[in-house]
Amino acid sequence: MCVVGLGYIGLPTAAMLASRGLAVIGVDTKPSTLGAVANGETPFVEPDLAELVRRAVAAGSLTVAAVPAPADAFVIAVPTPVNADRSPDLSHVFAAVDSICPVLRPGALVVLESTSPPGTTARVAQRIAERRPDLAAPGGDMAVEIAYCPERVLPGRVVHELRFNDRIVGGLTPRAASRAGVLYRTFCEGEIMPTDAVTAEMAKLVENAFRDVNIAFANELSVVCENLGVDVRELIALANHHPRVSILSPGPGVGGHCIAVDPWFIAAADPASTRLIQCARRVNDSMPAWVGARVEAALAETQAPTVVALGLAFKANIDDLRQSPAREVVARLAQAHPDGVIRVVEPHVSALPAELAARSNVELVSFETAFAGADAVVLLVDHDAFRTRPPDLAPDIPVIDTRGLWR
Repeated sequence: MCVVGLGYIGLPTAAMLASRGLAVIGVDTKPSTLGAVANGETPFVEPDLAELVRRAVAAGSLTVAAVPAPADAFVIAVPTPVNADRSPDLSHVFAAVDSICPVLRPGALVVLESTSPPGTTARVAQRIAERRPDLAAPGGDMAVEIAYCPERVLPGRVVHELRFNDRIVGGLTPRAASRAGVLYRTFCEGEIMPTDAVTAEMAKLVENAFRDVNIAFANELSVVCENLGVDVRELIALANHHPRVSILSPGPGVGGHCIAVDPWFIAAADPASTRLIQCARRVNDSMPAWVGARVEAALAETQAPTVVALGLAFKANIDDLRQSPAREVVARLAQAHPDGVIRVVEPHVSALPAELAARSNVELVSFETAFAGADAVVLLVDHDAFRTRPPDLAPDIPVIDTRGLWR
């Protein structure tokens, strides 16, 4: 096995495969990642993963390399961000495909896991055929099997969900789907659901767009309720007693590598027909500015304020800061108050991200030392460490609680 990309999905997948006795080579472009994994360490926080990686490396079933090696099967798990114009950026996928082309052998299986717009798996096959014409038959058939198997895991529960969640396997051919299913069956105890590649690509995007639309409804409700003087969380609790209503909890926006990105892939495929999906994205993207405005209103009479910002991750109890709305809120506050101090509490990281570390008025502090002399608090992430209001926080200090922890 060769797994290209040892990030939040690739490394757990590689470790799961290795734990089932397969010989796995993990490939990554970051020397720091390769060095950490080679030492049996994980370069990010994910429950249960550290022990899985340590055992796999100690057993010799998981090794690392800077470039792919010949293998019976390849899994590509690299980032797929969006460009500034919100179009899909597939450069990492195509770079990964190019890296495996020299070592592909007839009969190999290539599985794309990276979240991708519809048609990407077919483009992967075309790219392989262009770079390795010896693997392409005159009728368009390939001497390698190519499939798409989207990850469907929740950060903080990745190891558990890799094992127990159902998996969609979409092949460019039925045989490719079948072979991919056999591969994932080595560690997946959920249902393996075969389909074609483009349906599998759409399934992952639709799952996250569905969640994004529902989150946008809750977030829009929070804005309306603030304007009307209604407690949005009490309102939602009451409305959810209806047997067919299940409104989600509002927050400061949507982050992470999936929900904040994937809906744009559907919109890019059919811009004219995705008005609701695009509207939901804009609602959720607008939330950090709205939260920032609420903090500003609370500080209207304060010069050079000290603001405590609780959390930077995009969700609770992880160290993943990708697309985090909390980062945007903190950046807005730092820009609005160059003479003030923004104290950031994020117990899951040891350093601020670059765009905040570069600001002299932003500092990373502990929860225990954050509140002395604070003029306002904004609670952005519902980490377990934040669930109890600190006793030394004066009752008259304004608290903008975007997660409803201190109600």
